Order: sequence, then structure tokens, then C-alpha cells
Amino acid sequence: MGKFLTPKQTDELHKSIVAYLLSMNAVQSVAAITEELQFTEVPDQAFRQKYVGALERKWSAISRIQKRVLDLEAENLTLRENAHSTAVTSRSKQVQDPVNWLPGRSATHTLQSHRSGVTCTAFHPVFTVLASGSEDCTVKIWDWELGQMERTLKGHTRAVSGVDFGGQPDHVVLASCSSDLTIKIWDPNKDYANTRTLSGHDHTVSTVRFLTPTGNILASASRDASIRLWDVSTGYCIKTVQSDGAWIQDISPSYDGRWLVTGGRNQTATIWDVSSGKAIANLFGHDNHLECCAFAPPASYPYLATLAGQRKSVGERVEFVATGSRDKTIKLWSSRGRLVKTLVGHDNWVRGLVFHPGGKYLISVGDDKTVRCWDLSQEGRLVKTIEGVHGHFVSCIRWVSIIPKSCQQTVQSPSRTTRKDIPLPDFRCVFATGSADSCVRVFM
Repeated sequence: MGKFLTPKQTDELHKSIVAYLLSMNAVQSVAAITEELQFTEVPDQAFRQKYVGALERKWSAISRIQKRVLDLEAENLTLRENAHSTAVTSRSKQVQDPVNWLPGRSATHTLQSHRSGVTCTAFHPVFTVLASGSEDCTVKIWDWELGQMERTLKGHTRAVSGVDFGGQPDHVVLASCSSDLTIKIWDPNKDYANTRTLSGHDHTVSTVRFLTPTGNILASASRDASIRLWDVSTGYCIKTVQSDGAWIQDISPSYDGRWLVTGGRNQTATIWDVSSGKAIANLFGHDNHLECCAFAPPASYPYLATLAGQRKSVGERVEFVATGSRDKTIKLWSSRGRLVKTLVGHDNWVRGLVFHPGGKYLISVGDDKTVRCWDLSQEGRLVKTIEGVHGHFVSCIRWVSIIPKSCQQTVQSPSRTTRKDIPLPDFRCVFATGSADSCVRVFM
């Protein structure tokens, strides 16, 4: 008892216990406890008035405190779940026309902590969390809105080559892959504990991507020329697809998760049917190895359909792909394998591609240290170049995740002549780049 209470507190507790037993007419118990504790004070009327009921009052106070703690924990959880909504609302005031938004000349934040080149980045689907992987064998977790590092994840023994967030909406996880031949699953709900390590590839695992943002199926591509599909909830590999023997450098799922596009060291991109594991189209045309590839979002279909000479968009079907290569070009393709357009402008390898969620732009990065913006509504014309984005090769680019529909909100219209409620766009105008200069830069 002495470890927790002072002598005065101990004396007060003993008196409260004796008074409680007296109020219960437990005379024998009072005699036993006073003898055991060598209690010498006579429990007269003044004693009873002071201490009878003291124990009950303290016990009731503890119950009220416990209830208040539970209420505060529930309130804190609600605030965390809605934190992204506040961020979206604040940014919606800054970006009046998100569909036409393009980055400024300088980054909002420069994130520095890695000790070697940054190879990959990924955004949490709800919270303002960014993960980056590096050749220093670590994954770092950042708050991209504040520009602050939150933690470092150690576990891989060689360079980290890919990261991605995914999983069920109520249980988002982070996947990372490495030249150590493994894929690791980290649980943000458990302080990013490494809950699973997936093994099966025979060479460097180049990249990992969840088929859909809210699903458990993870796709991985490797230098062993294979694609593997994993169920992260069980850790089992549920499918292995062998390519033509060439190192697969990048992989990208379609927006519905039905198809995958891969690119690598054979100068060819391949579109795969996920359900059957069969190649449905080969995209020939680059003169050097492919470094990156991406499926176009549905919002880009009208612009790309026009470029392809189609009279109208083809609806929900995944129809277009972009690829970037060491031949310094970007190529736009139909999913049937027909070349739609070649975009020329980079002065070195094209290392990363991302479609603007508004559909109008394609944004690329490369070893020429630039970010380039291509306007698909103007036949792919280069409309903006940001020079010197990093001090070294720009190795990757990633747009912030699309806001889940269950988390979308509306804002009040400032004009009485328009609709009262205006839905916020389901995307945010934020992207991150990583570089061989060991930095991550956030544009917003």
C-alpha cells in the first residue's frame, strides 16, 4: 500500500473503511480490522460524522471519472475519423477549380530524413499520412499537411522499392517491398507493427499495388519476371503469373481492379486480365526499357477517346494506358494495343507518371529533374514544366488517394442564386515526388 499512498492517505483510507463497516453494523469486522491495523482512534460521534460515507463518495467519483474517460476516448476517435474532412474543407477554399489545378513552381513541403535516395511514395486513403521508401532500407511515415515526420519503419534489409496503402476501410494497412525479396505488411492501428512478411519471389520485388483501394488483394511484380497476387488478410499467395522472362519494373491496376498493366526491361508493356492471369494486349513501340506505367482514370476517357479518334467515350471500360521509358518519351495507348500518342519533352529517362484525377492532365517526372504537365484536352500538349524540382534524379510521383465516398462531404454555397449544397470533389489537389537526393517534396 505504501507504494501508492502517503502515510496520511493510508490513515484516511483506514478510517473510511472502519466508518463504512460501522455504518453496516459489522461490529465483529470492525473489531478484527482495528486489531489487525492497530487502530487506536475511538470511533466517536465526531469520527462518524467525518468519515461515514467517505468511501462511497470516492467510489462514485471513480465511476464518474471512468465514464468521462470512455466518453473522451470515443470523442477522440470520432475526431480522428473526421480529421480528413477538415483538411478537405480547408483545401477546397484554396483550390477554386480543382479540375484545372496544376502545381506551383515550388513545393509546399520538403521532407528530409532519409539517408539515401527515395524510391517510392504512397498516401493513406483517409488521413494526411504519406509513406516513403528509400535505398536506406527504411520506410518513413509523414504528416504531409504539416510537413512533419512521424516515425521510421525498420525491417527490410535492403533497399525499399515500393509502398502502397490498402485493405478494408476499417482496417487500412501499409505494404512495402524490397530487394531483400520480401513484402512486409505494417498495421497503422498497431503503431505500424510489422504484422506479416510475405515471401515467394526469387529476385528483387520491384513494386506493390493494391488492386483496389478498399480491397485485401495486393499485386507484386519482380525482377524474377513474375506477378503475384496476395491476400493480405491471410498472407497467402493466391495467384502467380509468369511473364516472358523480363524484369518487371512497374505495375498499375485499372480503377476497377480487373486489369493490370506492367512494364519493364523488354521495352514492352503488357495488359493482363486479373481473373484469368492471361495477357490480353502487348504494347510495342518504345526503344528502351520501361520505367513506369499507369491506367487512365475514367475522367480522362473523353480526352483520350478524342485523341484516339473515337466519337465518344466508351463508358466504364478501362480503355487507355500511359507508359514512360528510358527512351525519354511517354506513350498513350488504347487497351487493345494501339498507339494513340507519343509525348516528347523530357531530356532524360521518364521515371514516373500520374493522371490528374480531374482527367484533363497527365503529369510526369524524370531524371532531368523536372515535373512536366501534359494537357490531354489539347492533344497532349506540354503546358507546364517545373525545372529543378529536386537536386538529383526524380524517381517517383504519387497523387493523394481518392477520398472514399463514405467520407465525402458537401459545403454550403456562398451564393443564393446557386444550389445550397455543393459537393466537394472526390479528390484532393496534392501529390508527392521522391528523388535520388533523399528528399520527398509535397505539392499542394
